[in-house]
This record gives sequence, C-alpha cells and structure tokens, in this order.
Amino acid sequence: MPFRDLVGHRHLLELVAGAVARESLPPSLIFAGPDGVGKRAAAVALAQLVNCATPVDHDACGTCASCTRIARLVHADVFLVEPGDTGVIKVDQVREVIERTAYRPFEGRRRVVIVDEADALMSEAQNALLKTLEEPPAASMFVLVTARPDELLPTVRSRCQRLRFGRLSPGDIAAVLMERHDYSPTDAHAAASAADGSLGLALDGGSAALVEAREAAAEMLQQVAGTSDPRRRLDSAKLLSGGGDREEVRRRLRALASMVRDLGVIGAVVSRSPTEGDRHLANADMGVPLRRLAGSFDRERVSRAFAAIDRALEAIDRNASPKIVADWLAFQL
Repeated sequence: MPFRDLVGHRHLLELVAGAVARESLPPSLIFAGPDGVGKRAAAVALAQLVNCATPVDHDACGTCASCTRIARLVHADVFLVEPGDTGVIKVDQVREVIERTAYRPFEGRRRVVIVDEADALMSEAQNALLKTLEEPPAASMFVLVTARPDELLPTVRSRCQRLRFGRLSPGDIAAVLMERHDYSPTDAHAAASAADGSLGLALDGGSAALVEAREAAAEMLQQVAGTSDPRRRLDSAKLLSGGGDREEVRRRLRALASMVRDLGVIGAVVSRSPTEGDRHLANADMGVPLRRLAGSFDRERVSRAFAAIDRALEAIDRNASPKIVADWLAFQL
C-alpha cells in the first residue's frame, strides 16, 4: 500500500517521499524500529513509489500494474530476502540477489531489494553485501528492515542511512483494528493499550482476554483508589491473581501498568484542560473513568505504583506465587 495508507510515521514518510522526488534518497537504507510498526510495509511502499507509473503527490498511486504487482511481491524488479526455515539468511541468498541486481531493471525504473529481518543475516552474508551496499549498481537500491540494527556488523551499518521508525500511538492502532480488521471499539482499545506501540502485537493478542484483563485492572484501581482498609485491598488482589495462571497475571499487570501510565498523563495536563491528555492515553476510550481516578493518584503515587507493577512483573517471571504477588501489589498501589 502507498505511504498515505500506512499507519503513523507521517513525518518520516514525508521526508522519504521528498527525497525520492528530489532524487536524493541514498540507495542503501536501514529501516530500524520495534517489531510490528510497519517497517516492511514502508519498504514495499517505497518500492512502489520509485516504480509507480502514475505517482500522485509524491506518493505511489497504489493501483497501476506496477504498484499492484509490487504489493503482491511478484514484480520482476523487487526482491524480498527473508530468513528461511533455519531462521537465518544465508550467503547464497545474498549472492543470488546481488547477481540479479547487476542487470538493468526489467520493467520498472529501479530494482529494489528488501531484506526483511536483516539481523538474521549470517556474518558471511553480511560481508558479501558490503561492496554492493557501498556502491550499489545503477538503478538499484537496498532496504534492510530490522528491529535489532545493532546485530548488524558495524561495516554494514556504516554503509547505510538509518531511518528510525517509532512506536505507533494506541489511537492509531485502535483505529486500524476497527477500520481494517472489524474489531469492536472495546476490543480495539483493549488490544491497542496492551500492544506497546506495535500493530503486529495487537493483532496477535487475543482481544477477549485483553478486554477481561483491562476490566479487572480498572476495577482493582477503583477499589484501591480511596481506601487503606487491608481487607478491601486484599479483596482487590483477587482481581489480579487470574486463578493462578501466570500468563493471565502478566496480562492483567500490563493492563494495570497501562492505566497507571494514563493516570500520570492525565495528572500532567489537568491544570490546562480536563480532556487535553485524552489523545495521548493508551486507554483513550476510558478517559472519563480514568479522570475520576486521577484525583486519587498524584505524581508520587503514580511513580510508586508504576515501580511496584514493574517489580511484580519481575517476580512473576521469577516464578513467584501469583497470589503472593497480587496481595503484595494491592498494598503498594
């Protein structure tokens, strides 16, 4: 899909499109950033742009024969290199694509090589790429896509211009889930709040489980917000224990961390406008109840709660009892 249809990264994509229009885009690039934020899609969109028959406003049209074939990765001048069954990219794969880029484009203007999960390149394969990355053949470009750029050899990194893709906002993720994947608003916002800025993670998560985890976290926060009664706090801990299921406890703790983070955002802007911070919330659909809770959580309490949740997650990872962790956390919030 063209740049305009991608989620987020507007400023970065506009810079890339402008460089293509000025013919100043470096031919060897690294698209770096967290998993699931659209780096590979951006690389494909770039291949469309440089080969589009009828570009529109510095972007690919998305509908011409060239764009549609590139979107399906069946274009004669666009090559995808990715890990095989062994989980690595071998030197033979790299040598083959280097040989193919030595020729002039067959049907487009530019040959584009997209190396997905480039950190999976074996050292020998990376070394085989060095000369080509430094002096790519005329009318050829290479895009290395990776969430772990530091795994690449320094000699590879030094020959490429790195473009950094950030995490997506929860609002952007929720919008895509609703518009393109038929999520309900509740499911979309629950998945987005737990996705840590990754659309891929949001799509991989079970929305029903995430909704339940978020509801449990919200109820616990409401119960502990205005009470110091030990019995009530212990009762609230039952909402986190998840029946002893460690993965469920992790899910509820992450949902709780997301809401506590939102309370901090609300507290930071409340003096300017009661709703100004809503667009920055991971749980934007819960703005009203969260603003009610924010009065009970000043900056110090938010900081203390966030640190306690982090310690609770570490304890669960070390196989501590979910019940003991939940009980302890109920007295820290």
